[in-house]
Amino acid sequence: MSKLTSLICGIIFGIGLVISEMINPSKVLGFLNFFGDWDPSLAFVMLGALIISSPFFHLFKNNKKPIFTESFSYSNNKEINKNLIIGSSLFGAGWGLIGLCPGPAIASLALFNINSAVFVIAMFVGFYLVKLSDLRTQAR
Repeated sequence: MSKLTSLICGIIFGIGLVISEMINPSKVLGFLNFFGDWDPSLAFVMLGALIISSPFFHLFKNNKKPIFTESFSYSNNKEINKNLIIGSSLFGAGWGLIGLCPGPAIASLALFNINSAVFVIAMFVGFYLVKLSDLRTQAR
């Protein structure tokens, strides 16, 4: 049941990304261009998501377990360290330069956009390099 629920949620999320045009890099770059021809429409998408999700989060956060799985899984890590700052900076720079972040990039693969495919391949290479780096650090 958990995999089916995840699939349905992923499909709904992907449809939302397409409808809101968050898979369109020029739309995202227009939203991030505060000092030029700013397009505030994605702010309304994000606000709408918060309005819908926030009440449910607060309603269910005190449950012993989620509805469709055995336990909640969110990080208790509150530490701000070098890796977090570097990773956040790279994410923000990539989003600002390219207009894509991981979710919308993967969703845009359905449109056969070559730029999205290159982005997703580079993203997975980056994941692999970080994992390789972590393994080397642990081996020391």
